Amino acid sequence: MPTLVLILLFLATVAAMEGFAYVMHRWVMHGPGWFLHASHHRPRTGMWEANDLYFVIFAAPSILLLLGGVQLGWGDWATAVGAGIAAYGAIYLGFHDIIVHRRVPHRYVARGPYMKRIVQAHRLHHAVETRQGTVSFGFLVAPRPEALKAQLARNGRAGVRQSARSGTNAC
Repeated sequence: MPTLVLILLFLATVAAMEGFAYVMHRWVMHGPGWFLHASHHRPRTGMWEANDLYFVIFAAPSILLLLGGVQLGWGDWATAVGAGIAAYGAIYLGFHDIIVHRRVPHRYVARGPYMKRIVQAHRLHHAVETRQGTVSFGFLVAPRPEALKAQLARNGRAGVRQSARSGTNAC
């Protein structure tokens, strides 16, 4: 397979993973998979939470495709797709776990318009502690914060966590 085709397949896989992540987050993690994901909408009490099992679950197809493409002769397409899934996972890890949730200490502050938007959208997602009423399920593509706040208001602010400081809703 030509190198350019493999690069395009890799990039298409990275892009498609945002759609896959949205669908999984919206209809699986906030649906039947809530038993694992609920831990992520509550304060973490240790280094790990039940939701971290999703990282292992979503890494499995990437590992299988990379193994198949590199060792089992499935073809370069499998390597490109597996690498694209892994690349999205690395982007997700950096954005979600490191930048937003600060699971690794750092001094980074989002200053650019894009980074501010996705960080704020994710924080508005986490303002809701329940599986219903949540907004913004994507990770790298997010609606404007004003639209998300309006959606929370239309939802009657159902499930919005109370602010520890003021006793009022978090957003």
